[in-house]
Amino acid sequence: MKIDVKKISVPPGHQVLLKDITWQEFEQILEELGESRASRLSYSDGVLEIMVPLPEHEKDKEIIGELVRMLLDALDIDFEALGSTTFKSEKMTQAIEADTCFYIQNHQAVIGKNRIDLTVDPPPDLAIEIDITSRTQFDNYRLLGVPELWRYSRQGLEINLLQSGEYVKSETSPNFPGIPIINLMNQFVKKALTQGRSQAVREFRLWIKDNI
Repeated sequence: MKIDVKKISVPPGHQVLLKDITWQEFEQILEELGESRASRLSYSDGVLEIMVPLPEHEKDKEIIGELVRMLLDALDIDFEALGSTTFKSEKMTQAIEADTCFYIQNHQAVIGKNRIDLTVDPPPDLAIEIDITSRTQFDNYRLLGVPELWRYSRQGLEINLLQSGEYVKSETSPNFPGIPIINLMNQFVKKALTQGRSQAVREFRLWIKDNI
């Protein structure tokens, strides 16, 4: 049965669940929706979730991604930022679109790639989810083998590390050893939302200058 994705309407801040979706149907939906879309997709064992984030979700995503890029540059660490790339594995019947993600140790493996197949490609070293309007799919990331997952919500940043096949909360990030990532991200995301992005970025540059 062909699914007419044009008839699927999801208002911002809401999700739609479609059940009994085959992998081929998921691939068809992914192709028809294309890359330039507001929705985020998550697929797990026949269940497809389509979510459209609110504007505040996008603001948090952009500022956190920018701060991470600034930190990596300051530390002279090579990386590839792939944004909300679709990560999928037909073998594991899993797919997820992070709000933003970074290849750090494995950056050379994905240079020039826009679509990642985790059957052959490595997972991102760091995936970031903004959980204001959606529930982060821990199982998707766990099964796809993403070693570090950040989840930012109204309660602040939470770091999860994959250990022995399960996510464990951590106060530190192995990608940024010695840096108080949780306090840093919480502080400057709040600044961006209350004082504006430009002011937050300027103050973050000063923090980097004084501490790195």
